[in-house]
Amino acid sequence: MKMNSTPYFAFLSLIFLVISFLSSQAYADSTQFLQCLKSKSLDSSITKVTYTPLNASYTPVYEYSLRNPRFNDSTRLKPQIIVQPTAESQVQTVVFCAKKYGMRLRIRSGGHDFEGLSYSSTYDIPFVLLDMINLRAISVDPVAKTATVQAGATLGELYYWIYRASDTLAFPAGVWSTVGATGLICGGGYGPLRRVYGLAADNVIDARIIDVKGRILDRKAMGEDLFWAIRGGSCSSFGVILSWKLNLVVVPKTVWSFTTFRTLEQNATDIIFPMQTVAPKFPKELDMRMRISTIQSNTSARADGKTVQFAIGGLYLGSGGVEEALRIVQSTLPELGMVKEDFTELTWIQAIMISSFFNLFDDNYKPEDLLDRTFLADIPTKAKSDFVREPISKEGLNGLWNKMLEVGVGETTVIFTFYGGKMDEYSESALPFPNRAGTLYMVYTRVLWVGNTTEKLEWIRSLYSYLTPYVSKNPRRAYSNYNDLDLGVNDPTGGIGYFDARKWGKQYYNHNFKTLVMVKTRVDPDNFFRQEQSIPTLSLWSAM
Repeated sequence: MKMNSTPYFAFLSLIFLVISFLSSQAYADSTQFLQCLKSKSLDSSITKVTYTPLNASYTPVYEYSLRNPRFNDSTRLKPQIIVQPTAESQVQTVVFCAKKYGMRLRIRSGGHDFEGLSYSSTYDIPFVLLDMINLRAISVDPVAKTATVQAGATLGELYYWIYRASDTLAFPAGVWSTVGATGLICGGGYGPLRRVYGLAADNVIDARIIDVKGRILDRKAMGEDLFWAIRGGSCSSFGVILSWKLNLVVVPKTVWSFTTFRTLEQNATDIIFPMQTVAPKFPKELDMRMRISTIQSNTSARADGKTVQFAIGGLYLGSGGVEEALRIVQSTLPELGMVKEDFTELTWIQAIMISSFFNLFDDNYKPEDLLDRTFLADIPTKAKSDFVREPISKEGLNGLWNKMLEVGVGETTVIFTFYGGKMDEYSESALPFPNRAGTLYMVYTRVLWVGNTTEKLEWIRSLYSYLTPYVSKNPRRAYSNYNDLDLGVNDPTGGIGYFDARKWGKQYYNHNFKTLVMVKTRVDPDNFFRQEQSIPTLSLWSAM
């Protein structure tokens, strides 16, 4: 029997319009939400950590964990209400009241969201900021080699308390100490131990999350599919993370750090070209990264005196010491010309604080500095990411250097983070983060948001376009923790089309995106946890 589908789909379209209209009417004013918080809370203390624009504390609370000043302007909607819960039950109350009165949620851990989506919105839709800063307790068990970390803790806080418990235990995460541990894990999270122990998300044993129904679920209760999804697949799409149980890994009492500098005038291209395939094949105990930036130099052949500088650095954790590290580099990458004086012996905590070329701490640093959530200067930037699976030609590299010289000295940075080692042992589907075996290195690019910002945005987009022939394809991949709204955004209201969201979703997650959508559909079918690049649900409306 043949059915005329036209009236049927017309009816569905009408229902869809009605639902969209009702959804648009569901946005409550803040009064109803605040009254709900008071009536549903187990005690009155939640009112002491709730802020509206009428409170004198609203702006300093909002800006305290705002790490990219680029978004602290009138182009972004700020929260109608900020809640900084001091108890897990308060988080449950916020979720309940927000859902009941149609308020959107944004969830902030450390505040390093590259597009500011954890605390601001490009949508003109009121939202509540759930700032987890007061829930940042950390406990370390050096015997079991585990740590339990609440959602508001930073990497610096985590590293400090591990250091206090043991000088031979570590967690494989990043070097930027003010980054929130939760945000980092939610995107996968990489650092100087990635070639030995994999990603931060690879070393998560358990987690606790509040789902859309307000339930607190651990790994067993949430199921392996959701546990898989939150380790690299955008936690805030599925609920509110409360805490993590982490596997701690063994590191030597001392490691060897190295940093060496080269410029274009020192045949840098002839060094970098072979490095692309050599560094990923180093023994996994040897890590290498490279920061590329522009400087003023009296050796430059250019009339403006600018050149490109290459800071090549890393760590060696092997038992052979500096002699073995030097032998490896000299025998496989003789073009670099490294010497023993390029190496420094450090304890692990020293290595985390000063061995990288970021120069995060001054010469008078002490481990307690890791507890400071604000000591790093807030720099307005726009950033992008890529993954390289085939070496870029010398011609392509020279073109990249020329592109960098188009902007002012110090206004752009490009970083190559080499993969291989343990990273090659994981399949693409082991976690939502897909860039494992076959990836030579990740490329991070940024431009400072200074001067003519329109020109800066056009420039970094032109740089991204220039790199197109040289980076991964079908899809062109990107790192979700370096989120980029240029890749695409979800519609602010109504159903989110799966095929529309797939444009950016596959770039972050490749084939894992479809699995993430299926998990999202199971645990949050009404798409309560949503923002510009949240995982969509797969439904009749989203497929239309």
